[in-house]
Amino acid sequence: MIIYFLRHANAGQHIADPKKDEKRALDKEGIEQCGYVGRGLAALDVQVDAIISSPLKRATQTASLVANEIGHEGKLQIEPALLPEGVFSDFRKLLDKYAKQESIMLVGHNPNLSEFLGRIISDTGCEAAVELKKAAVAKVETRRNSAALQWCLTPKILRTLYTSAAESSRPKTSRK
Repeated sequence: MIIYFLRHANAGQHIADPKKDEKRALDKEGIEQCGYVGRGLAALDVQVDAIISSPLKRATQTASLVANEIGHEGKLQIEPALLPEGVFSDFRKLLDKYAKQESIMLVGHNPNLSEFLGRIISDTGCEAAVELKKAAVAKVETRRNSAALQWCLTPKILRTLYTSAAESSRPKTSRK
């Protein structure tokens, strides 16, 4: 199975009240990041069978905007295991639940999303150090009892990738 780990895009400042913080939406920069990420992933021909998100607003918005850009038409799946306080044992159960899928995208939060990514690619099961910046996406390929990090891209890199792909597909006009 291929797993894409996507950290939610920029959502402004953390709010001290947990109930209000749950509803914190993406800011203007975060919405732009989602466009770059989605178009960059589309340029890489990324397609997924399921998109699974934390229930928090900033994560579901990120998931929906990126899903739209890559042409994913399936229903967004919501999983509490991807909440900021999620634990690795619940994350493993989530992976088992979606094990029949060829490719999934997980949208969540740090520090646990980076922790889950690090633990899944580590041979020993302890945490490898992989930091997911906001709106960064990592591709992991799993086989029976192992997983390998294929790439980890920031929104800036994905924007450059998309821009390059768009420019190279434009017809060249000759000047006379």
